[in-house]
Amino acid sequence: MTFFEKINRSVFFNILKNLINFVRMEEIYLGLGSNMGDRKKHINQTINKIEKQLGPCIQQSSLYRTAAWGKTNQSYFINQVIQIRAKKAPIDILDKMLEIEMELGRVRKEKWGERKIDIDLLFYGSEIVELPRLLVPHPFIAERRFVLVPMNEIAPNFIHPIFERSIADLLSDCPDTLPVELVD
Repeated sequence: MTFFEKINRSVFFNILKNLINFVRMEEIYLGLGSNMGDRKKHINQTINKIEKQLGPCIQQSSLYRTAAWGKTNQSYFINQVIQIRAKKAPIDILDKMLEIEMELGRVRKEKWGERKIDIDLLFYGSEIVELPRLLVPHPFIAERRFVLVPMNEIAPNFIHPIFERSIADLLSDCPDTLPVELVD
């Protein structure tokens, strides 16, 4: 095999590998929440933007009315978990989520403060991501009923890649006692 044949073969396999990675779409779970204004409208606007800018929504939970977590002296939230498919890297998804939040009027004033919209990257397939700006799975999933209840509705058998337990199991052992009520 000549030098040029080896290079062409190598280039071909690199192109093929990149094509496979490009076509491979990850199943991603996002948590959505709002506790200001028309909460349902904010959630719907967020899903529309996510579908246009990240990828199709495959599943979505019902909406849930939940008490504020962390900073409890604020208005109730409407929360939902959605599953999307996207071809982007986790850090690119984070950047796009932050951009969507800003487009919809999110202003970050204080940790766990009131917000028009909040988007959390809960899971990126079964991958574990540890970057300075991003931890996936989201580090507080097992402690938050407002995430586990809607996630359990659409993916009870999904296995948390760190705890190696299903969402249903994590929900049954969740220490959070704040109310999570189905919205009509």
